Amino acid sequence: MLTHPHILITGGCGFIGVNLIDYLLKISPNVKIRVLDNLSVGTREDLAEVCNFIEIDTSSLSPQHSALSPKKSSPVELIIGDIKDFQTCLKCSQGINVVVHLAANTGVAPSVEDPRSDMEANVIGTFNILEASRQNKIQKFIFASSGAPLGEVNPPIHEEIAPKPVSPYGASKLAAEAYCSAYYRTFGLKTISLRFGNVYGPRSKHKSSVVAKFFKRALSGEPLEVYGDGNQTRDFIYIDDLIQAIILAINTPSATSHVPWGEVFQIATHKETTVNEIAAKIKEIVESSLDKNVKIVHTSPRIGDVRRNYSDISKAKRILGYEPKYDLDKGLKATFEYFKNRYG
Repeated sequence: MLTHPHILITGGCGFIGVNLIDYLLKISPNVKIRVLDNLSVGTREDLAEVCNFIEIDTSSLSPQHSALSPKKSSPVELIIGDIKDFQTCLKCSQGINVVVHLAANTGVAPSVEDPRSDMEANVIGTFNILEASRQNKIQKFIFASSGAPLGEVNPPIHEEIAPKPVSPYGASKLAAEAYCSAYYRTFGLKTISLRFGNVYGPRSKHKSSVVAKFFKRALSGEPLEVYGDGNQTRDFIYIDDLIQAIILAINTPSATSHVPWGEVFQIATHKETTVNEIAAKIKEIVESSLDKNVKIVHTSPRIGDVRRNYSDISKAKRILGYEPKYDLDKGLKATFEYFKNRYG
């Protein structure tokens, strides 16, 4: 069950969004969800895989339509719009209890190629939805962040490390975290920033991150391209564990005094895995299950990548009650089944 049944999910047609919606609809019969998405990555078809929805436009959202009231056949509303437009954010957050802000430009490489677009989506977009939440008196604001704000540090990374972002993407996420902090400390908007590890799992077909990319390439007969020597490390978190962290943040009582509102939490597994290890595991899974030969090749290092990255998750365990349940082998096998059914 949910303590706050009216939820706005920005970027709700994306990988994390559709998995979150699927879970919310299963655990809470009274949930009502509004999705704001510009369909730059996720699609209507992706959302339709997990729910029936009605598509509305912002002209139907007025003070008279302040509460979420989709038809009985669908507890989900979809609004096609962009977080870079403040009026859209303002209208979409009417009648909402909780905002889960997932919409973003993601990844290091796109931010290096076009840092302005990255900033406009991740900084201005986050500011817009925060300000709209303040004006509409939202109870909680859950922000999807990343370990990228910390930059090149000795892991495990934790919340007390001073951020020194390497990439424009890390800088934009850090700025958004700072606005979340300011909106709590100045205006009392209860914000929580969740720094996600490298998330993977079913429904990640649009993701360009390493696990999704490797499975798609392996199943299509292409080699797995590893940047540099492949000894760079990441903390890989299965989607179900990530969703549990979001639910815990949503359900944290607003009056709870021990929750450090306005602060950040590392959400990962506290396990360090090299890209070479991921490539080898995916090669083994695909070759042992299908009649395919998977090659691994190395290419030039990628600009802006940090060398080592995994997280200390003790703060999230202690305060939110977060505990990851999936190990890498279990998660990769579940992810393989999804990609095999689509591309195998």
